[in-house]
Amino acid sequence: MNEFPQAMTIAGSDSDGSAGMQADLHTFFVQGVYGTSVLTACVAGNSYGIHDQVLLPKRFIDQEFKDLAEDFQIRAAKTGMLANSEIIEAVIENYQKYDFGPLVVDPVIITKHGDFLLDQEAFATIKEKLIPLATVLTPNFFEAEKLADMKIESSADQIQAAKILQDMGADTVIVKGKHHDDQQSEVSDLVLYASGKQEWLSGPYYATDRKNGSGDSLSACITAELAKGKDQEAAIHTGYHYVQAAIKNELAVGHKFGPVNQFANLN
Repeated sequence: MNEFPQAMTIAGSDSDGSAGMQADLHTFFVQGVYGTSVLTACVAGNSYGIHDQVLLPKRFIDQEFKDLAEDFQIRAAKTGMLANSEIIEAVIENYQKYDFGPLVVDPVIITKHGDFLLDQEAFATIKEKLIPLATVLTPNFFEAEKLADMKIESSADQIQAAKILQDMGADTVIVKGKHHDDQQSEVSDLVLYASGKQEWLSGPYYATDRKNGSGDSLSACITAELAKGKDQEAAIHTGYHYVQAAIKNELAVGHKFGPVNQFANLN
């Protein structure tokens, strides 16, 4: 019993299915892992934008964790949208209480368009208490700048930012390259492993509006691979190529800022 690989996403629900928990569960399915979930918030939106949200109370979040811990053999977990300091604290408390395996932290702080999502108290809680629990930390370009408190304008800056984030307690850090300029031709992501090894993952820049859920999908794919027993390097490589394929092969869903295409990986 309970031998099939199982992973957990701790995130918000996006009603349009492009990001958040839905993107995580899509990815778990595609990667052959059974997905479980701790819901933290519900977001109402579509490809045009986000229009409302409801946050889940701590007592409900606590119960979700308890129920999953009592029944499932979860081998890896990831975080997404945590919304406020109370929810972040609840997640930290429960993750430390139960054994859910390695934790991939996708710090949902700033959108890919540069919009800040948290108040200062919640930001401080992520920085001081959640990041030290991260087996793998996967900030986007803007989040890496904010967390490291520096501008990233070169490959040397990416390395410096990764070292700062690792000094906060994360084991392995991925600092994504700038990917919001349609004039660029390539994107280079830096991986700084817990061992100190540095690795660049580079690929073409795709000028498309169908990138919603790219960060969620990367962190979820890494989580799925860790749940299958893969080491960090193999999991990160799989996650990188998974997202590259999902962005390259556009999916005709929605009208404006559409989702990445996880189905591109169903081969």
